[in-house]
Amino acid sequence: MELSDLQTFAAVARTGGITRAAEELNTVQSNVTQRIKALEGEIGTPLFERHSRGMALTGAGKRLLPYAQRMAALSREAVLAARDDGEPKGPLSIGSMETTAAVRLPTLLADFHHRFPAVRLSLRTSPTADLVDGVLEGTLDGAFVAGPITHADLTATSAFREELVLVSARRWASLAELRAGTSESGPTALVFRTGCTYRQRLEQIFVEFGWPSAARFELGTLDGMIGCVAADMGVTLLPRTVVERSAMSGSVTMHALSPLHARVETLFIQRRAGHQTSALQGFRSCLTGDDEIIAA
Repeated sequence: MELSDLQTFAAVARTGGITRAAEELNTVQSNVTQRIKALEGEIGTPLFERHSRGMALTGAGKRLLPYAQRMAALSREAVLAARDDGEPKGPLSIGSMETTAAVRLPTLLADFHHRFPAVRLSLRTSPTADLVDGVLEGTLDGAFVAGPITHADLTATSAFREELVLVSARRWASLAELRAGTSESGPTALVFRTGCTYRQRLEQIFVEFGWPSAARFELGTLDGMIGCVAADMGVTLLPRTVVERSAMSGSVTMHALSPLHARVETLFIQRRAGHQTSALQGFRSCLTGDDEIIAA
């Protein structure tokens, strides 16, 4: 079983089609098709179901995918381990929720860059569910996610503690006024895409408030989210620090919630097994203040 075949298989599973996988792998579609057919022939069973919208994993494909992801991650780790001499350098891919990236990370990233300029750092923002998948697949070295996270293949370190608040337009001075002044179904929930922990919490709050059928409107940026709230398009759930530091903080109202809903811990996660690169060790030293972990 060729590693390149497994990497191609994982790319098709991730993108959902031959064309998109070929673009991601920077190769031609015929090469992707040939590798998938070769892998299916070696295993002796179809790995994908072909349909008009693309390709979906069969049962056999779903069972194979975690092994393909682990082998690809091990391959990348092996190359990095061979090149790593203990001095922080080389590529480092970190993931983060957009709210954390906007408020908590600028100072941390600046400190890291000044201390370890030889590291080529890249930052990707996504919902927590996507970030967890990225770390497990090895496309991310580590990520800042909303806790709690429990997974046998991950380790988690507490990074930040946040207070979540319900954010509405300025005219709603209290939760009581908001609940009394909106329709029976409740206000529109302004949310990030599926997989966002804050979205899940907001939906839980809406259920408790008696608004399970409230409309949802997805937005892709933090500024867009707060701007739409200020325009009274709906309400959202965000960390208090994020709203306070926004240029539009004076145009919205923050409503305090019970500790059950308000408290959330931001965790830094990474894979439990495998080689921890010097670049990742250097990043963790900035996060924890422990210089000893980057000793060669």
